[in-house]
Amino acid sequence: MTLIWSINYIVAKIVLRSFPALLVGPLRAAFAAALLAPVYGIARWRSKEKDSWEWRELATLAILGVFGITLNQVFFVLGMNRTSVAHAALVIATTPLQVMLLASLRGQEHVTPRKLGGMLTAVAGIVVLNFGPGRDLHGASMLGDMFVFLAAFSFSVYTVFGKEVARRHDSLTANSLGYFAGGLAGAPLLWQQSMGFDYGKVPASGWLALSYMAVLSSVLCYFIFYYALNHLPASRVAAFSYMQPVIAAGAGWAILGEPVTASVGMGGLMVLSGVWLTGRG
Repeated sequence: MTLIWSINYIVAKIVLRSFPALLVGPLRAAFAAALLAPVYGIARWRSKEKDSWEWRELATLAILGVFGITLNQVFFVLGMNRTSVAHAALVIATTPLQVMLLASLRGQEHVTPRKLGGMLTAVAGIVVLNFGPGRDLHGASMLGDMFVFLAAFSFSVYTVFGKEVARRHDSLTANSLGYFAGGLAGAPLLWQQSMGFDYGKVPASGWLALSYMAVLSSVLCYFIFYYALNHLPASRVAAFSYMQPVIAAGAGWAILGEPVTASVGMGGLMVLSGVWLTGRG
């Protein structure tokens, strides 16, 4: 899961060579929803237990699908179109901090002095990323980082507010209905961006890269993530997330030629230290 998500940053750059940025997110969500539909149908047909849904749960999941699927993926691609792989991976690494803040506002967690210190350290790391030397190399920009931050925030909303639904329904059900809602929400944007776009000119590499993002990053990794949470301590699962920026930055350098600048190294160390300190608090 960590490896697939790390390489996803490079794959997103490849997808953007063939598709407009605003088309990638809703198209990816539509592909993932179409893939999940038969899987969900077969699972429900084979299951002896039938899902019982309350209208409030369905409305909540629909709204969460807009945040966790539509907005998350649109903001992510917009950000990748305007920033570097290393910057994006480090900004995404702040997701646990955003989850903790939202959870504390919901009364699910308590912010300790150590957690607050970790958050401030991570924020300082983001500042170093955007104001340190070499920040503009290979397209890294503050606007791109902001879009990626909004992608992480959207997923954080999906994570925190989806806990009540996840307690009553398995991950396949929650993810499938979330993707269906997200796909429907993104349909108007998909239709608008598809007008005048020649899909026939998209090379095989573009379709393969989009399939990677839809099948592996959007579907397979979500199932691995929830499976891991059910079989491993949350702290151990979170530990793997620290590897993602390192793998992504290394892959960005090896495949795309993006340099790992001093500001990336220093800012990255501060971001990961802050996330680790918050997790220990």
